[in-house]
Parts: sequence; structure tokens; C-alpha cells
Amino acid sequence: MLYLTRKVGDSVVIDDNIEVTVVEVRGKTVKLGFTFPEDVQVLRRELYDRIQEENRSAAVSEDIIRHLGGTASPAKDATETESDTGENAGND
Repeated sequence: MLYLTRKVGDSVVIDDNIEVTVVEVRGKTVKLGFTFPEDVQVLRRELYDRIQEENRSAAVSEDIIRHLGGTASPAKDATETESDTGENAGND
């Protein structure tokens, strides 16, 4: 893990196309701003972990159904329905 010290307004660039900027610091809380291409998915860790667990559970359920001789329809990938980028908020 890389540890950096940054001040408000300072940024780091990742892989030439992702920029993370320190926007505000209040006590032990840091507000970060992210600039990244539209095709890059950015999720909070807790949401990412939840999606991974749901995908694992769906895969196990499909395996059980197949083992019992039934047919399972393909599980919809949870990442298609969950987004943390805010890009599509309110655009239904």
C-alpha cells in the first residue's frame, strides 16, 4: 500500500487517466474528488464487497439448481444494477 501526505487542493494521478484530489479535511474525515474516464468503474469498498458476495451467492445457487437437474437462467450481474459513480443518478 502506498501512503502519501497531501494538502487540500493537492492531487495524485493514477495510470495517466485517473486523478484523485483532496477537496477538504475536517478532523479525521477527508473529502476526495475523483476525475476518471466514463468507462472506468469506481465503487466504495463496502459496495464493491457486497456486489462480489451477491455474485458468489448467485453462482452457488445456479450450481445447486444445475446439480439438482433444473435449469437456471443467467444471473444478472449485480454491477449492472448497482452504481456508485453518480453518473446515472435520476436518469431513469
